[in-house]
Amino acid sequence: MPTILVVDDDENQRLLYRQELELAGYTVETAANGPQAIDRVSRGGIDLVVLDIAMPGMDGIEVLGRVLDIDRQLPVILNTAYSSYKEDFMTWAAESYVTKSGDLSELLNKIREALAKRGLEAPEEESPAQE
Repeated sequence: MPTILVVDDDENQRLLYRQELELAGYTVETAANGPQAIDRVSRGGIDLVVLDIAMPGMDGIEVLGRVLDIDRQLPVILNTAYSSYKEDFMTWAAESYVTKSGDLSELLNKIREALAKRGLEAPEEESPAQE
C-alpha cells in the first residue's frame, strides 16, 4: 500500500486529507511545516508528497526544492488555494499542481496517475463486508 505524506500548515486540511486518503486505501503521514516534511522524506518510505505552497516560514516552493534534492524521483503534488503560483517556474518541477477544493476527486486522480507512472498500484477500494 503506497504511503503518502501530506504537508499543510492547516490542521483541518491535514485531517481532511488523511481521512479521505485513508478511505481510498492509502497509508497517510502528515507534516505541519517544511522542516517536518524534509525530515520525514529524508528517512525514506514515502511514495508521494501532497504539498501545500502557502505555509509560514519555509514555503512549499522551498520545500519542493529540498525534497527533490533528497529524492529526485519522488512525486510531489503541489496543492494550494492560490492559482497564481502556477506561474512560478519552480512549480514546473512538481509532478502536478492542484488547486484546493472541497472536492478531492482531482487530487485523488493525480495521486493515482503519479503512482501508476512509478509502477505503484492504487489500493483496491474497500467493499462492505459480506454477511
